[in-house]
Amino acid sequence: MESTQATQAPVIAIDGPSASGKGTVAKRVAAALGFHYLESGALYRLVALASLRNGVSADDEPGLARLASSLDVGFKDGAIFLAGEDVTVALLDESSGSRASEVARHPAVRAALLERQRSFRQPPGLVAEGRDMGTVVFPDAGLKVFLTASVAERARRRYKQLIDKGIHANLAALSRDLAERDARDSARTVAPLAAAPDAVQLESSELSLDQVVALVVRWYREGNPAGGGA
Repeated sequence: MESTQATQAPVIAIDGPSASGKGTVAKRVAAALGFHYLESGALYRLVALASLRNGVSADDEPGLARLASSLDVGFKDGAIFLAGEDVTVALLDESSGSRASEVARHPAVRAALLERQRSFRQPPGLVAEGRDMGTVVFPDAGLKVFLTASVAERARRRYKQLIDKGIHANLAALSRDLAERDARDSARTVAPLAAAPDAVQLESSELSLDQVVALVVRWYREGNPAGGGA
């Protein structure tokens, strides 16, 4: 059970569609504030990767839930480990990302990962990014940001990220995949992709990374995101 101190630790929840830049923004915000960081999507991609490697179907909800409950995962120095293996690059593969979107629609999988996500809430605070951080996982977060950008811009960013890591990518295919994933994530019945009613929406297509990070940090410190403006 979480301690009272942990449950009272402040949380900044940054949600948004795939490739919106929320991961990079969240890391930078966490570093600026000295907070812990949770990349919730990595947990779903880990379940996805484990399911692909173990031959568990995307429709096998009980099997996927068992995988989610027993994952041997680790996060260290920016790397992600599965059963002791560094799978940071493997998780960037589009097969893992696409399967993660399918896996995430299952209530049993989300339930299995919920407490694991909440355990990251520790003093002095947490920056958590994903698709339902402000709506489901941390509904009491002090600051909720819904970060988005156009499909074209998100595809361009994802393409650059993959190419920079030496991973082959096709820009047109990425655009199609992102549009399909948006539709799937928004339409699912459990924790659909949607901004929390009290979230500030931040459209980042025309903003630099530094500008987005500065805005989020300023909103947190000033406590008035609604009046912050972009």
